[in-house]
Amino acid sequence: MTGDGRAFGTFGFRFAAADELPLCELFAVGHERETQTAYDWDGLARTDGPLLLFQYTIEGCGELAVEERLHRLMPGQAFLVEIPGRHRYRLPEDSPAWEFIYILLRPRMALSLWTGVKDRIGEAPFLPQGSGPIRALRDLIWDAGSGRIADPFSASSHTYRFLMELTRFARAKGLSDSLWPPAVKEAVHYMDRHYGRMIGQEQLASDLGLSRYHFLRMFSRYVGMTPGEYVSKVRVEKSIELLRHTDWSLERIAAAVGYSSGSYFIKVFRRLTGQTPAVFRSGKQLPYTRFFFD
Repeated sequence: MTGDGRAFGTFGFRFAAADELPLCELFAVGHERETQTAYDWDGLARTDGPLLLFQYTIEGCGELAVEERLHRLMPGQAFLVEIPGRHRYRLPEDSPAWEFIYILLRPRMALSLWTGVKDRIGEAPFLPQGSGPIRALRDLIWDAGSGRIADPFSASSHTYRFLMELTRFARAKGLSDSLWPPAVKEAVHYMDRHYGRMIGQEQLASDLGLSRYHFLRMFSRYVGMTPGEYVSKVRVEKSIELLRHTDWSLERIAAAVGYSSGSYFIKVFRRLTGQTPAVFRSGKQLPYTRFFFD
């Protein structure tokens, strides 16, 4: 343990679990600081595969070569590779140290999620240290070092949480709202208050001091959906409250949440919830208090 609370170590797991159980197989996790150029791994020379490796730079610098592609791995940057594979990662000669955290897992239950993540964010993505995947990995390493991962079920639970956080990050290509830029926070706050009488996206972007293109690109990156999709989500959430707690007509509810016609409101509501407003109000299906949308 270092003075700032960082625990270093490598923790391996070899649990005997029935093959028919749908468990994520954790192979190893660790937090290391390398200072010698002898730290040099060739993906085709390893014999412990098949494995999937996610490694995240905390401090210093590392280097990854994948076929003909070369990545200089800076703080905040991860890499994802398959073992065995045509890659090489190492501490380069001009870097005095490379501190990183990592997870190795078997691909049996994880490969489809892993492939989807790489398709979206690439083999060497940047992830803020406060992002979900990094928090999950740090928690996993801490519990491993504390001896709390003692069976294949707890190992699978931790691994699956990491994979879900990584998948969520990749699909949204964004962060929790605490890490959004001020302009995105301001835009979301405006939409939450003015969903019933929204101004156009170009006007909103201008009010934020951004071009429409830059605003749309930044909003989608951090929120994980377009401004139009976000407004639709808010409007349907508000309409659910009105359906449950008032006897207003669908036309009146549609107007209250910002739709020009009842028919269009019904179309959007059904697309997001899987049922019409009338069916929702009737209680013939589950009496939801609130819907959560992606």
